[in-house]
Amino acid sequence: MYRLYDYKTSGNGYKVALLLTQLKQLFAYVETDILAGETHTPEFLAKNPNGKVPVLETPEGDLLSESNAILAWLAEGTPFLPSDRMGRYQVLQWMFWEQYSHEPYIATSRFWLHHPDAESFYAKLNERRPGGLKALKLMEDHLSRHDFLVAESYTIADIALYAYTHVAPEGCFPLDDYPAVRAWLERVRNQPNHITIQEKVQAS
Repeated sequence: MYRLYDYKTSGNGYKVALLLTQLKQLFAYVETDILAGETHTPEFLAKNPNGKVPVLETPEGDLLSESNAILAWLAEGTPFLPSDRMGRYQVLQWMFWEQYSHEPYIATSRFWLHHPDAESFYAKLNERRPGGLKALKLMEDHLSRHDFLVAESYTIADIALYAYTHVAPEGCFPLDDYPAVRAWLERVRNQPNHITIQEKVQAS
């Protein structure tokens, strides 16, 4: 059985839990409190020297880190990752973009606002707004012409972007002005074996 080491509110861990569930793969969820320093213990650092969640332990005992790399590993040979070269490239392009041009603004703002010391981060929030708005605008433009991000089918690119986009309002990025994004979120929610970010803890 897989073991997923993750923090309960993490969208990055949610990506992995969602794909595992949609692949009908059983996994044990191992709560790892990043605020309590549990990712910096010797035991955890032996699993991921970078000291971050999520970490996925495979049934064979391999340890995988970096959420989007885990998605690509799990999706290999499944409909969640196109078999053609261009399709795979486009999926990876969106996933790299998510980590560089989306997550640092939208996910980081959400994390700061839910941090016990949230007030200390308020000054930084305005610095993140232009990047987050730019990311949502790019998604809106693309999704106004496409049902999904790649090849008009649901792939791990959609999972990677859904994780933090659907909770963007929790980081002060309301989605009222992005109808195409909201319609896409609904299409993702309607995929078979979908779970919510709250349900990932109970999914195992």
